[in-house]
Amino acid sequence: MKITRIDCHVLLDPGYDIGATSSAQDDIVVEIHTDQGLTGIGESDVNPWIARACIQAPSTHTMGLGLAEMLIGEDPLRVEELWDKLYVGSAMNGRRGAVIHAIGALDMALHDLRGKALGKPCYELLGGATKSHITPYASLQPEVSSFDAYRASLLDWAATAKSLGFRAAKLEVTPSGPYRHKGLHATQKEVTETIGAVRESVGPEFTLMVDVQYGFPDADTCLRAIRDWVDFNLFFVETPLPSDDLAGYARVATEQPIPIAAGEWLATRYEFLELMDRGKIQVVQPDMGRVGGLTEAKRVCDLALDRKLTVVPHLWKTGISIAAAAHLAAATPHCAFIEFLPASLCASALRKELVSDELRMIDGVVPLPVRPGLGVELNREALSRFSRAAEKVM
Repeated sequence: MKITRIDCHVLLDPGYDIGATSSAQDDIVVEIHTDQGLTGIGESDVNPWIARACIQAPSTHTMGLGLAEMLIGEDPLRVEELWDKLYVGSAMNGRRGAVIHAIGALDMALHDLRGKALGKPCYELLGGATKSHITPYASLQPEVSSFDAYRASLLDWAATAKSLGFRAAKLEVTPSGPYRHKGLHATQKEVTETIGAVRESVGPEFTLMVDVQYGFPDADTCLRAIRDWVDFNLFFVETPLPSDDLAGYARVATEQPIPIAAGEWLATRYEFLELMDRGKIQVVQPDMGRVGGLTEAKRVCDLALDRKLTVVPHLWKTGISIAAAAHLAAATPHCAFIEFLPASLCASALRKELVSDELRMIDGVVPLPVRPGLGVELNREALSRFSRAAEKVM
């Protein structure tokens, strides 16, 4: 079997809001086709026009090869070898950043393709199942401009998540920093009171996490704030500091008792080694597309296992990434949860409509996938509609 063609779909929600801090409004979806009629799909959380350029750019010299050109004619079953070929062949242009994120979409599609070709779910080819089910958590991110509305919405969404059967939820608490939503502002006292109100609402047995989305400028500011959250029994606090502040992460992770999670923006295992060994985080969060696909995410998970760290993969895209995270979790014994944005708790049309046959939660857990590959398929009507919306902005 040989790879014959790679299609790149740049997608945009027709109702996108450039003022919203949500990458769920656009997407790059790739399809890798073969001479035997099989096709694999993948996506990545990166500006889709940039990713398409990374994939379709022609080769110009031996260390600046085009990603698509390197794959045409190759055997798609050699997934891990192809990752290494793409990484080395694009090293002068890539090594990190958008090129790696683009490789992530391609690698995800290759895993899907290999699973379909061999008639097995992806996790069986990642080492096999290590658990009987996967536990999801609901990501709760109200997009409102006043803190009173935010607090009310967050409380309502937390109650809804629990009523839907979720056993865990993550509160996106971002009244400051680069992810500050729609001019939202709150004092630290108001933030602490809101987290406490949610904890009281959902009860002590419900697992709570808090994502502040790089909201603190330094370790001292962070430590002053989150020490007031210790009594809320949080599973983790996510991305409290800028990604490159490894010394700050080490302080925050070791000078207070709440576990610290990070990694959603990182590309390759090499950046994660820095975050784990120098940043001293306790919860490792590879994003399947951004880190470099399932191949590189699995390598990160293996490194986390060596260090006795917990894995909770990050995702903020569509059912494609949800499926990829589920397969990674199934093959990863130290993966405690996967991020799961249910259609009923999000505004993204891409998230709701792009794929069919996506994984579902039953009684608070996601059963192990049984279909070959990732187990999801594209909704062609939605794909066409989102493609047309993207064409209009260029």
